[in-house]
Amino acid sequence: PKSNSFGRALVLYAYFFVQCVINTTMQLSNKLNGTARPCAAGARPRAVSRRVQLVRADATATAPAPTAAPAKQGEHEELQKYGVFKLNYETANEDPSLTKNWQKTVRVAVTGASGQISNHLLFMLASGEVFGKNQPIALQLLGSDRSREALEGVAMELEDSLYPLLREVSIGTDPYAVFKDADWALMIGAKPRGPGQERADLLDQNGRIFVEQGKALNEVASRNCKVMVVGNPCNTNALIAMENAPNIPPKNFHALTRLDENRAKCQLALKAGKFYTNVSRVAIWGNHSTTQVPDFINARIGGRPAIDVIQDMKWFREEFTPTVAGRGGALIKKWGRSSAASTAVSIADAIRSLVTPTPPGDCFSTAVITDGNPYGIKEGLIFSMPCRSKGDGDYEICDDFIIDDWLRKKINATEEELVKEKECVGHLIGIQGAACRIGPGEDTMLPGEN
Repeated sequence: PKSNSFGRALVLYAYFFVQCVINTTMQLSNKLNGTARPCAAGARPRAVSRRVQLVRADATATAPAPTAAPAKQGEHEELQKYGVFKLNYETANEDPSLTKNWQKTVRVAVTGASGQISNHLLFMLASGEVFGKNQPIALQLLGSDRSREALEGVAMELEDSLYPLLREVSIGTDPYAVFKDADWALMIGAKPRGPGQERADLLDQNGRIFVEQGKALNEVASRNCKVMVVGNPCNTNALIAMENAPNIPPKNFHALTRLDENRAKCQLALKAGKFYTNVSRVAIWGNHSTTQVPDFINARIGGRPAIDVIQDMKWFREEFTPTVAGRGGALIKKWGRSSAASTAVSIADAIRSLVTPTPPGDCFSTAVITDGNPYGIKEGLIFSMPCRSKGDGDYEICDDFIIDDWLRKKINATEEELVKEKECVGHLIGIQGAACRIGPGEDTMLPGEN
């Protein structure tokens, strides 16, 4: 009996010795992949390790290999060209009479690509209406697993539209794949606000999306990629993306306030009884929220100051701004939908303002980094200001706008709101010890855009 007990003990000892050798080998293998965990001496192998051992043993047998191996840490999905765009459409293979004036293909990544705004915008981009009739384009469309089929439907419609300038359509759900080599990133997708959700919570939830997308831009996009953030709260979302993409110049990040500018121009033209092509130098200051400041002080109608043409300061101060800020809500009441089409048009306008020279004396509105601004606005914010461009994709902040006491007070208020928003997302942009000062019920999101 004693010898039998000794024999069993010896067998058990040998078993555990072999298991420890196997486990140590696995740990060394995992260490090479950066996934090693410490193993206590003599410890029994973890169940997960044994499962890995069994899989590896099966792989040496005659059974078929798995159809897809799990992705290694740091790997990302490959961007898929869709349908007819799987073929090679290099412009060098086309008839020279068609392509002789064409530029190098521009790569445009679009998030939220199966949504209503994109459903209008993508066809404007593909037609040449935005970047020009001599600018071939490749569209790289980002969706989610849930919207994958809708994304394929969008690609099918683009396929059927036969745009000569549209050289490539690719779809994917991984921002690291979709942003690869992008010259422009149009960040339309964002989490919609839930019922009763506080603004501070929405800032945090959407902020996490833009942290990840900012990191993807930083890793794979063109080093001079221009980024246009549309998903709300767009100013602070743009700030988060910018702070997480240090390899891209901060100046390249924009938040969309062009729709606010277009709405302001419409109201000035309507009040003056003039067509909107007569309206110029209309700037939007600050946040894309109800604290935004449509600037009537510097606006022109037919080349004259708007305040001289309309001569109704009560209307300017008490009706003009609320009408512009509430336009989205008024539209929803009329037909039950948000302003997807006019938002898409304003994105196209915003891009055109950067790729075509600004008319002398005019400006366009875009929310950009405030560093070095000539108006004393706190630095480190994404803040809408009047800008002008030479048409090279770059811009400069206009330095000749008059700021009176009334306008200064309004600018200070929207600046303070953006400071609070920045504090609320401090944990996402590397600010230590920031505290969120946006209280419950403190809501300045634009109606219809929450």
